[in-house]
Amino acid sequence: MVQFVGVHTIIDLVRTKGPESFLSGLVTYIEQDFRRWEAFEKSARLASHSHDGVIELMPTSDGELYAFKYVNGHPNNTRDGLLTVTAFGVLADVRTGYPLLLSEMTIATALRTAATSALAAKYLARKDSRTMALIGLGAQAEFQALAFKAVLGVKNLRVYDVDPAATRKFVANLAGSGFMIVAADSVADAVRGADIVTTATAAKSRAAVITPEMVVPGVHFNAIGGDCPGKTEIDSDALRRMQVFVEFSPQTRIEGEIQQLDADAPVTELWRVIAGKASGRVKPSDVTLFDSVGFAIEDYSTLRYLRDVMNASGLERTLDLVPHLDNPKDLFGLIANGRSPAAPGDRDRIALSRVA
Repeated sequence: MVQFVGVHTIIDLVRTKGPESFLSGLVTYIEQDFRRWEAFEKSARLASHSHDGVIELMPTSDGELYAFKYVNGHPNNTRDGLLTVTAFGVLADVRTGYPLLLSEMTIATALRTAATSALAAKYLARKDSRTMALIGLGAQAEFQALAFKAVLGVKNLRVYDVDPAATRKFVANLAGSGFMIVAADSVADAVRGADIVTTATAAKSRAAVITPEMVVPGVHFNAIGGDCPGKTEIDSDALRRMQVFVEFSPQTRIEGEIQQLDADAPVTELWRVIAGKASGRVKPSDVTLFDSVGFAIEDYSTLRYLRDVMNASGLERTLDLVPHLDNPKDLFGLIANGRSPAAPGDRDRIALSRVA
């Protein structure tokens, strides 16, 4: 039997713990795994690009557990009432190869992206940062806001989206969450006076959401929208004024903001700062950028966290994803007999009907 976290289950887990508490716990798990970054297998994700979007596989292992995520990115999906990003993930035992956990990762990816953003800002933003500009108020926005509040105490938000309906959605969703929200008239208006600027736009294009005049001393930029070749949010001249931090540089040079720079342009991998092997922000006046495209170790951390939260919650959600055999050499016997010797199917259907 394989542990299963479906959409309704993760909603229950987040609401039971509270979104900010859940995000804080996830930040801790990601930080733990970044500290032992060198223990993991690392590779740029395998991407299949089309005119409409991208489908990617993101694998990693620390030699004991193996994880991968399937994820897509299709910016035009919302025209058809579909999500831009959907995902699922698997955590497996390296010793046997058996899957231990199958989880939805659409909501989980939004949570882990926000948690990673807040973790980076913990090390890169000024300690007195309390105001964040949030550019792009799509599916990621509320998660980002809550993560920065939970980890850095950010309560003042200056927000902008080209779609007024997105702004109304964002304000309504965070009503009662302790934020002071100012809806700005433009990107330039939103970033004025901000300590942290998060860009989370979805258009698959070389955009210049952040221009040079918006780069002022002391600001930390958190760019999460540029995450595939040909998709950026920061003007190249503005980018050259920033001290750049990334997850896994071979992947970010292909997909991140720094795809606009020379191949040997200096960047620092975030894990090195967290592990004490490199400096982050040195002076209050430094301008820092976390050029985030998402990396498999973050998904590994998220799946590990979900497994532990599920176990602590006492919830039992399982799938008969792998056959149970009395004789492991007799796989065809299942067909001949018509059912698994353990006969788990009825129990699984009852359990899953509660979250279907």
